[in-house]
Amino acid sequence: QVQLVESGGGLVQPGGSLRLACAASGRIFRVNFMNWYRQAPGKERELVAASGGTTDYADSVKGRFTISRDNAKNTVYLQMNSLKPEDTAVYYCNAGVIDLSYYRAKDYWGQGTQVTVSS
Repeated sequence: QVQLVESGGGLVQPGGSLRLACAASGRIFRVNFMNWYRQAPGKERELVAASGGTTDYADSVKGRFTISRDNAKNTVYLQMNSLKPEDTAVYYCNAGVIDLSYYRAKDYWGQGTQVTVSS
């Protein structure tokens, strides 16, 4: 009933920038939060940036990444600057959404988008 569609991933050189976007669509009543996670090969998924009542960032990306939301479009963005090879991962959009068929928020995930930082 609710889908998260991501875009913006790709190959970028160290020091470069990318902007990820994730749009929630479907029978949406309210979006409570939208976050970005990432998972590198062989590693656990980690929270990169959170946007709910407040914003929060992993220490490893603080000062380089910026999360923002367009509430009218139910879209979250992740501006990634000064990218490093260790930022290479699959980046996932995560949202808590109240849809029109259920009165409690459900946790939704996007399909993931690959970000590769390499020269």
